[in-house]
Amino acid sequence: MPVTRLRNVLLAVVSVAVLAGVAVGCNAQSSHEGAPAHETASDKAFGERVRTYLLSHPEVLEEAFERLQSKQEADKQALASGAIASHRQALEHDPRDPVLGNPNGTVTVVEFSDYRCPFCKAAEPEVEKLLAEQKDVRLVIKEFPIIDWEDQSHLSRDAACVVLATLPQGKYAAVHRAMLAQKAKLEDTVVNETLLGVGIDVAKARALASDKAIDAQLADTYKLAHELGVDGTPGFVVGDTLIAGAQMDALRTAIAAARTAAVKQR
Repeated sequence: MPVTRLRNVLLAVVSVAVLAGVAVGCNAQSSHEGAPAHETASDKAFGERVRTYLLSHPEVLEEAFERLQSKQEADKQALASGAIASHRQALEHDPRDPVLGNPNGTVTVVEFSDYRCPFCKAAEPEVEKLLAEQKDVRLVIKEFPIIDWEDQSHLSRDAACVVLATLPQGKYAAVHRAMLAQKAKLEDTVVNETLLGVGIDVAKARALASDKAIDAQLADTYKLAHELGVDGTPGFVVGDTLIAGAQMDALRTAIAAARTAAVKQR
């Protein structure tokens, strides 16, 4: 079990123990008005029974954690759905955002992406396959450089800026694929070589990359992601559904549901 997951399980166990203690305390107080606030013999016995049961049935902890995860995910999805509806225009139809797939597609998918994200890189071939198979999908890319926050660098942001600066040259799709396929550290020389490899005038792109308009676009994307609860990459939005991570099966399911909904609305 990953360390993070184990920590969460332990936290859940502590929460259960606290809740059990509170319940026992309330019952004791209601049954014995004015009783001293200390552990009674019955409290100790109850605690021992809980401990013995959990040691004998540790799978209960896993089940409790999974239910907690499901509830948290459902709560997050409910909050996201409302935010998505409120920000639909900014999500799907910001004219500054690049669009892949069918620009006139009936199903819109929005992807929040970082060029240094290993999960974005791993998902890219599957995304390309999906676009090739499903010709009615319109993919909006939100450049969302967030890995810099982890290592305090500027590499993700610099890469996003210069890629957005290539848009006037009309080769964004090739640039996007090449950047996600790049395995080397995205320092300036590597980015320049990657852009040159797909026929980009690097000098023009570099000159435009520092434009305040691109800074404003990234700032708007950060704000939008915060409103939606997108805190990692890749993050996909389809219809009213938020998909965290490279969950391609979930993405395909959401696309199918959005397609069905679109047909019903006609």
